[in-house]
Amino acid sequence: MTTTFGIDLGGTNVRCGVVDEAGVILAERREATHPGAPWADIVAVMARLVRALADDHPGARAVGVGAAGLVTRDGEILYAPNIPGFRNAPVRDALVRELDRPVVVDNDANAAAHGELRHGAARGARYALVVTLGTGIGGGIIARGRVIRGAHGFAAEIGHFQIDPDGPLCACGERGHWEAFASGSALGRMGRERAAAGRLPAAVARAGGDIDAVTGVHVGDAAQAGDPEALDVIAEYTGLVAVGLAGLANILDPDRVVVSGGLVELGATLFAPLRAAFARHIEGSEYRPAIEIVPAQLGEHAGMIGAAALARELVEQ
Repeated sequence: MTTTFGIDLGGTNVRCGVVDEAGVILAERREATHPGAPWADIVAVMARLVRALADDHPGARAVGVGAAGLVTRDGEILYAPNIPGFRNAPVRDALVRELDRPVVVDNDANAAAHGELRHGAARGARYALVVTLGTGIGGGIIARGRVIRGAHGFAAEIGHFQIDPDGPLCACGERGHWEAFASGSALGRMGRERAAAGRLPAAVARAGGDIDAVTGVHVGDAAQAGDPEALDVIAEYTGLVAVGLAGLANILDPDRVVVSGGLVELGATLFAPLRAAFARHIEGSEYRPAIEIVPAQLGEHAGMIGAAALARELVEQ
């Protein structure tokens, strides 16, 4: 059985696992990091975790890394918005030198999409879109059964297309990006705005009575409990998510949309209004084949499992 290492490089920690060819995590280690640390220091952390796991899993061969930001086809992280230390960082080459084994580095959302394609909710799909609703919006585009990386490796930065030039400021510095309207962070902002206007007491109570502490999780929990004001916010929010999904579907024509991120745990509270809003916005909804909108299956481990699957392709070619 082929086993490989999958690394999820986050802003505050590194998680590394040994994953088998069925997508099962056999062992996992993690270590906290400082986002402002030099990239070479964080590469040393990754190498240390791989070596520690290799002691008990000597048969694991290649290493896959998923990292947020602009990652070239050569495994260089040019820019990582949440990890300032990574600027023009040749991570793949550095890890190859450290570990003397094959390494592949990709964008974290691409890695997660690869995980869902090989082992999760996109399995068997020829054309699919994987969308992560989190602090921002990440994505992966699957065509002909493969994750599309684009000319430079930067494809599927789907959170950063503009839907309103005068809209709210996105974390990237531009206004009106879809991410600014439809990320999990945007849901929290919507909740705080409603709470400041004297509404959403159920969500405020879940935030300990502090309006400024209200997050998308509090709004979602209140909605799942049946609070009508929170349900109204979810309806508005899913409408904004659907605008972007429908636009992407009009361009890409997927047969499946896989949605990941913590909000997926809301189940029908999220998906029922999202599917209804999507049907209102997609071109020719009543005439075209239905596009499935389904929850992701791999959860927070999608990036690690996908990175390990990418590494497995290195040694099985």
